[in-house]
Amino acid sequence: MGMMTWVVLLCLHLLFRGMHCQQISDFDNPLVLPRVTQLVYAQISNITSLLNHQIKTTSSFCVKDPVADWNTAFNFSSDLGFVSSCIVKTKGDITQRVCSAAEIKFYLSSLLERSSDNYLKPNKNCNLNSWVSGCEPGWACSVLTSQQVDLRNSLEIPARTTNCQACCEGFFCPHGITCMIPCPLGSHCPLATLNKETGVCEPYLYQLPPMQPDHTCGGANIWADVSSSREIFCAAGSYCSNPTKRIPCSSGHYCRMGSTSEQRCFKLSSCNSNTVTQNMHAYGIMLIAALSTLLLIIYSCSDQVLTTRERRMAKSREAAAISVRKTANARQRWKKAKDLAKKGSSGLQAQLSRTFSRKKDFVDIEEIKIWNQLSTETDIELVSNSHPITTTMVSSSSAVSKEKGKEPSDMMQMMHTENDPNIRKNVHVEIETRDKNVTASVSKEKQPHTHTQIFKYAYAQLEKEKAQQEENRYLTLSGVISMATKSEQRKRPLIEISFKDLTLSLKAHNKHILRCVTGKIKPGRITAVMGPSGAGKTTFLSAIAGKAFGCKVTGSIFINGKNESIHSYKKIIGFVPQDDIVHGNLTVEENFRFSALCRLPADLPKPDKVLIVERVIEFLGLHPVRNSLVGTVEKRGISGGQRKRVNVGLEMVIEPSLMILDEPTSGLDSASSQLLLRALRREALEGVNICMVVHQPSYALFKMFDDLILLAKGGLTVYHGSVKKVEEYFADLGINIPKHINPPDYFIDILEGIEVPSGSSGVSYKELPIRWMLHNGYPVPLDMRQNAPQFDTYVAANPAKETDLDGSGHEERSFVGELWHDARNDMELRREKIRVNFLKSKDLSDRKTPGIFKQYKYFLIRVGKQRLRESKIQAIDYLILLLAGACLGSLTKASDHNFGAAGYTYTVIAVSLLCKIAALRSFSLDKLHYWRESDSGMSSLAYFLSKDTIDHFNTVIKPLVYLSMFYFFTYPRSTFADNYIVLLCLVYCVTGIAYALAIFFEPGAAQLCSVLLPVVFTLIATQPKDGKFMKDIANLCYSRWALEAFIIANAERYPGVWLLTRCGSLLKSGYNLHDWGLCISILILMGVIARAVAFFCMLTFLKK
Repeated sequence: MGMMTWVVLLCLHLLFRGMHCQQISDFDNPLVLPRVTQLVYAQISNITSLLNHQIKTTSSFCVKDPVADWNTAFNFSSDLGFVSSCIVKTKGDITQRVCSAAEIKFYLSSLLERSSDNYLKPNKNCNLNSWVSGCEPGWACSVLTSQQVDLRNSLEIPARTTNCQACCEGFFCPHGITCMIPCPLGSHCPLATLNKETGVCEPYLYQLPPMQPDHTCGGANIWADVSSSREIFCAAGSYCSNPTKRIPCSSGHYCRMGSTSEQRCFKLSSCNSNTVTQNMHAYGIMLIAALSTLLLIIYSCSDQVLTTRERRMAKSREAAAISVRKTANARQRWKKAKDLAKKGSSGLQAQLSRTFSRKKDFVDIEEIKIWNQLSTETDIELVSNSHPITTTMVSSSSAVSKEKGKEPSDMMQMMHTENDPNIRKNVHVEIETRDKNVTASVSKEKQPHTHTQIFKYAYAQLEKEKAQQEENRYLTLSGVISMATKSEQRKRPLIEISFKDLTLSLKAHNKHILRCVTGKIKPGRITAVMGPSGAGKTTFLSAIAGKAFGCKVTGSIFINGKNESIHSYKKIIGFVPQDDIVHGNLTVEENFRFSALCRLPADLPKPDKVLIVERVIEFLGLHPVRNSLVGTVEKRGISGGQRKRVNVGLEMVIEPSLMILDEPTSGLDSASSQLLLRALRREALEGVNICMVVHQPSYALFKMFDDLILLAKGGLTVYHGSVKKVEEYFADLGINIPKHINPPDYFIDILEGIEVPSGSSGVSYKELPIRWMLHNGYPVPLDMRQNAPQFDTYVAANPAKETDLDGSGHEERSFVGELWHDARNDMELRREKIRVNFLKSKDLSDRKTPGIFKQYKYFLIRVGKQRLRESKIQAIDYLILLLAGACLGSLTKASDHNFGAAGYTYTVIAVSLLCKIAALRSFSLDKLHYWRESDSGMSSLAYFLSKDTIDHFNTVIKPLVYLSMFYFFTYPRSTFADNYIVLLCLVYCVTGIAYALAIFFEPGAAQLCSVLLPVVFTLIATQPKDGKFMKDIANLCYSRWALEAFIIANAERYPGVWLLTRCGSLLKSGYNLHDWGLCISILILMGVIARAVAFFCMLTFLKK
């Protein structure tokens, strides 16, 4: 036995040096065969290192680690039974038949280059001059006995044409090459059997060569992609530990196609015998249940927290109000008792004073000066019974001027002592001294910080203001002087708007819409702008507010006598639009609080901000509905009149110095209108300049205005002055108002041409603007003089001086000319808007509002509340995604030959479409609100980032909702985490694109683009990229990168026998296995770029 072993070892040494040992044929000896098998396998496995460079060069796009991927295909160390069988079958000649590195390199290169699946390129052994039986599929030959074979030689193919026979089981012998290659792991390569009916060697698809009766069916003949060589792949439902064994999958396990071992099924999943994949529906249902529970907890808890917080605040507010009311009543009773006690002794004291005092009565010089100052028309109006003086708003907390001590701080000083330097000097010294004392005392006091303390402070101040209002209802001389010298008052900066020859004309049509308007709107007064339709009332407000886009503006507008931009004061200007632009899914108090937090001074204490909000709610009569949602078109909220008052209150809470209101009383009844005007009257008493457009107010409402600007059609001024003098002015023209007729109604009817002026004046309504110009000494334009009789002679004598200011006599343009003219005007309009948005004016308001980070915090809280109140819409979005995932997961099963590309293609389209449609709501529904808030000076970046931040919640949740159905229905080989990351980046990308569409387009067009873009982009991404242009276009489509990331993540988990399938599919699609991180990065980058474009569009494309 020992001698036999030594002989075998000697023959093995000779065998692997390329020589034959004919003396030994007993290779099935249990002592010899294992050693021979190990030596043969060592020779085969050494080829890996030789082919490493070749794989890196030609197949790097589909192979991450050549050594690892090659080992997953050809590491047979766990089961070498098929190698041993081949050694026995070939009688030790296996190394003479196994392909060398050069032949394997030739085969793999031919697979990537050939156009036919049946033939390889001609080579040394198989060509037109030499075609042995080993060149047929399933057969192989050996080298000459005298020839040495170096399997590691990767440069030269050895001559292998002798001793041809059928390929060993577990190996495949390609058509056109005379050597054997081990079948990769995951394949099943038994010997073929001839089907005599079809003449095909089954299970393979090759036929025997004609005219060769001794040629039989051999082994496998090909290893390529699954579509070309499906017959060698280990069948689904079974696994192959080596290329010759196929074992059915046992119960509780599943085996995919090409498996080398069975995979244990998860718990709760059903796996019978021969199962291809496990049923994961239970896990999908569990994930949906968990998500639903989580969302319910988040929404319910958040809503409960908000509700509880609001309830606690309401209780604190009510408790504070009751406490303050009791305190006020107690003080009032004490004051009455104190007054009664003093009253008894006052008579005796007065009698003793008259008896024993020798002093003479005298009148204080300062009192005389102030009284003389009050004798003007403005001051008489201020102290009249129709407008009782109050100090409710006099103690305003905002607008603490940087020049404290240089300007008088009380209202009477600002409004009525400007022309008297003596009064200004005396009051100035007193106020400066008291301001220092007040500042020192306030800094020493501890600011309230709890809700109860803050509300007590606010309501205490309100009670004091009410008491002060009651005291000042009928002021005496001493009361006026006392109020004029109060030191605690904090006044707002004064803004006086004056305009001279203000003319606006449309650039496109050269038509006047406002013309030759001259005048002034003063602080502390309410100016009403009235006129018939088409008189340019709203245009006038837009002009003084700096919002007259698309118009040619001539004339001058001065701010406090200086030629400055109105945009420099936008932080202290309140513009109330005609439409009620308020957030319908916020309560009245939340609307006011947000506006106050973002637009009041940043250094203003929180209690003072709460006081301002409470004051506005109180004065506008909104206390009963303070916790009610304002409401939208779809959801009913507060009444129309209350909504109108909320629209005005949004500007009142910022304590502006100038308020511009466009038809604030339209749609209100008389009582609501008077309530609104009384609130505005209190604002005016603080020195606020108020200008508003009204339509035919009642007589009582009309008398509440201080000044009137009456415009005729064409934007011409008919009257500008005090309301009390308007009837006198028209009476001087011979126009008398009939009895029982409302004056504003009568004026409007005259200007409309409905009524003929009464009396014998003979004045036509067309002459009224000229009469006003002549009355004030303003120059009359030449083209208007024809409407005045006194200018008829002048016009007839000087016809050449007539000018066509209306543009009616311009030369008629051609169609192309008009088209070019309109396009040019549109470009000028856009350029003007961009200039206004990006060229920041110098801030002259002396108000430092909260910075971008604080505003971002306030916006974040507001948007979060809005989203919580839209939970039903969010639930519908999730439900639609859930159904989409279930439908696509059921209809598009994971396909192995293209790694699930079809299902992922539909996923990209469906998720993109649904997420874009949902993301459009973030900006398309709030455009008007944004335009109003951005015009007032709020941060656009904070607004945009808050919306995007809240939408990140959907970005995180929506992929989970979709995958909970799609992934567990299809169950691809890629992990849930890989699919989630790709889908997360995809949703982030398409959400940014939806932002840009929502901002750039109208809602209808934006929805259409959101539907079309995913389909178009995906079609482009999946088309063959024949030219460079198509490749560049596809690279710009986000669908291409999302689809590549999905397929790469899935293809990477197809090892062994799938290696060539992976390489062929990725080569055809143009994908690279190393680019998964690149795809993710590009999706994120596209999302960031889309958001940047959306933000730029938001700043640029404002309301037309």
